[in-house]
Amino acid sequence: MATHTVFNQPPPLEDVNLYSADPVLARFVDWEGGSAHDQLLRGYGRNIGSARAYKWGRDANRYPPELHTHDRYGNRIDQVEFHPAWHALMELSISHRVHSLPWVSGEGGFVARAAMMMMMAEVEAGHGCPISMTASVVPALRHNPELSKEWEPRLTSSIYDPRFIPAAEKDGALMGMGMTEKQGGSDVRANTTRAEPEVGDWYRITGHKWFTSHPMSDAFLILAQAPKGSSCFFLPRILDDGTVNAFHIQRLKDKLGNRSNASSEVEFDGARAVLVGEEGRGVATIIEMVNGTRLDCVSGSTGLMRQAVMQAGHHVAHRSAFGSLLIEKPAMQMVLADLEVEVQAATALMTRLAGAFDRAEADATEALVKRILTPVAKYWVTKRCTPVVREALECLGGAGYVEESIMPRLFRESPLNAIWEGSGNVIALDVLRVLTKEPKAVEALRLEVDEHRGQDSHFDAYLDATWQLIERPDDAEAQARRITERLAVATQAALLMQRADPAVAEIFLASRVAGDHGAEFGTQPITAGTEEVARMTVPEP
Repeated sequence: MATHTVFNQPPPLEDVNLYSADPVLARFVDWEGGSAHDQLLRGYGRNIGSARAYKWGRDANRYPPELHTHDRYGNRIDQVEFHPAWHALMELSISHRVHSLPWVSGEGGFVARAAMMMMMAEVEAGHGCPISMTASVVPALRHNPELSKEWEPRLTSSIYDPRFIPAAEKDGALMGMGMTEKQGGSDVRANTTRAEPEVGDWYRITGHKWFTSHPMSDAFLILAQAPKGSSCFFLPRILDDGTVNAFHIQRLKDKLGNRSNASSEVEFDGARAVLVGEEGRGVATIIEMVNGTRLDCVSGSTGLMRQAVMQAGHHVAHRSAFGSLLIEKPAMQMVLADLEVEVQAATALMTRLAGAFDRAEADATEALVKRILTPVAKYWVTKRCTPVVREALECLGGAGYVEESIMPRLFRESPLNAIWEGSGNVIALDVLRVLTKEPKAVEALRLEVDEHRGQDSHFDAYLDATWQLIERPDDAEAQARRITERLAVATQAALLMQRADPAVAEIFLASRVAGDHGAEFGTQPITAGTEEVARMTVPEP
């Protein structure tokens, strides 16, 4: 029925190059040496930001994976069926080497890949899980040179091959990971899964994993108790002779978000696996994979924030109320500017950490910075994600609360990266571990941040209080989160003063460093650059 004319509605935010439309990301990528991959980044940004990719994201989450434990005849098959949209997203990301760039490219590979992981999360974060694990497994796998020689070419292939056949017959392979068990969670020392030596490096694995992501991967790194203690193992889904390994999928997790991704509970009934690294040194071996996925948690949360704030900026730039566009309203400008500052601070920290990953092998100082910034950034950026997405959703009003918009999915996704790869307390305690056992790493970060003293009195005072807290904490464990937060904010402030628009740095220093901020977004001090920063939320054409 033609009862009214539809007007005052923003156009769909689709077919936007997520790299070109975000000059802040491009600037920070360039700062960290990733601009050599500019063509790749623009190509991926155009494809992942296309209308078809947004639709794939919607469909992959609307039609989640289905577990088939048995075939029609009663044979155990343990296979997961995905919607075609999932496969389309996987093919797109793998063809652009989001899963392998640091291992097949030159300088700036980690930085460019972090930017692509960020853009991926803006559209569909679930398929980032197997992409992340496949990229991050390479350093851990190199503890077994023979295994690495055989599998690394498969894992870095730019061809997506989802067939359930032996990896030797495939054009590309994916990796998964299984660490946690029902009784232990993050305390992997409580794991009970057993590994009994067989022949050579081969073991028989019996037990379970409470969370195993992407169970259709071609192989997994898992932890199990060997005779000499907790050890790391490489467990293939299908053995070389074509036999399906004793890897049984019990059920898929019914999760708050990340619904396109098949997170599973699995059991091993004498599954065959190969030792990776030294027996009894499992955590030390697999942590190299975990560090890579923690970087991806930072990138993913940054992407969720950027998409949410971009959607908010796009909406208010086209929506009128009470006589003018919403973006022209002072109250809305305060909220948008506050959100934009948070996203830029996360982007700066993400790219700085990725740059440390790029340079760590050749530069001892960068290796130290990588060690301390990995948990600091993982803790802080992932924590900031949910409040940013929630506030951005509110900028759209009721339109942001309906499933036709992307905002509810972003909101459901927003807590995840703060939980995966170590929840808040686990990560904050890792920062304390660095303070006590690797003080040179803290000193390396301190020297870098202190270089920016003298530019702002509040910043100088914030640094003095931060280093004093670190040197003489009353109760280190009780203050682990406080210490981690201050290190994150201090580093973000230094990076923004060096690299961001002065108006952005001014707001960050006045609100986050000087502490002139209320309990909600939009309560920072009024600055001359507020409107300028607010308009940065609107994606460039």
